[in-house]
Amino acid sequence: MINAGLVGAGHLGKIHLRLLNQSDRYNLVGFHDKDAENGKKLEAELGYRYFENFDDLLAEIEMLDIVTPTIYHYYYAIKAIKKGIHFFIEKPVTQTLEQAEELLSLCHEHGIKAQVGHVERYNPAFIGAKDYIKNPMFIEIHRLAEFNPRGTDVSVVLDLMIHDLDILLSLVKSKVKEIHASGVSVVSKTPDICNARIEFENGCVANLTTSRISMKAMRKSRFFQQDAYVSVDFLEKKAEVIRMKPAPEHPSDFDMIIENAEGEKNQILFEYPSIHPNNAILDELESFANAIENNLPVQVSLEDGTEALKVALEIMRLITKNN
Repeated sequence: MINAGLVGAGHLGKIHLRLLNQSDRYNLVGFHDKDAENGKKLEAELGYRYFENFDDLLAEIEMLDIVTPTIYHYYYAIKAIKKGIHFFIEKPVTQTLEQAEELLSLCHEHGIKAQVGHVERYNPAFIGAKDYIKNPMFIEIHRLAEFNPRGTDVSVVLDLMIHDLDILLSLVKSKVKEIHASGVSVVSKTPDICNARIEFENGCVANLTTSRISMKAMRKSRFFQQDAYVSVDFLEKKAEVIRMKPAPEHPSDFDMIIENAEGEKNQILFEYPSIHPNNAILDELESFANAIENNLPVQVSLEDGTEALKVALEIMRLITKNN
């Protein structure tokens, strides 16, 4: 088992603490939180060991789980690297691209493994559907959330859209060519709703709409490729694949056949990928443990997190410019 510690015992941090504690891959040594009152309260209520001094925690662990507000990510990651400790870091990886690139360089230099918490990679609907997604050329993504004051200290791009940027960049094997973006601040001081159009060098186009002031939640992505359409519902944990193939010479009464203007007949086939329920946060933490113990590449690398941050920051720059 890997001796693990956590920093940042807020809403998400408490979830991570519980999962680290129940995991067979980790021995939860304890946690640190800047709010000593909160830390001591958690220790008394749940039994997790609270370290008022962060350096004391570092001295006893091999892996640090960083679940603080983004503004503190860089500080704690640097401290971990200097002590030779692998770290899991929540998204977005850092506040600035320069900070992320410095962490990348230092991790390579010191042989430190780091994984970024882009948890939608572990969504069972995405896991079930991703092998069907091959060379998509048009992608439509909607991530709509009801208003929640927690998280409004940052733009909706870094709060929510960055999930989809990571998914997008993991699937489209081409460089970003051009980005168009617009956004509006409605209830907070940073954009609450945003649309981005991303064009890739291979011709793929992705259209992303993200809102945190919607009346109804939605997390759905649609991938269009030659002869197939793949729909992934990250919220409902469902996936659907619609394919076309040349119609059989003698179709049955139940076959769905369409004919185009040129007289070509095609059969429409529906497939529903197998979805296996899971705890995505536990899975991402345990996949990181596997990478550490077996010296394997991490599944969501610091490079991945940096690329998603790079695109997110460019979208934010364009929004500011257009406003």
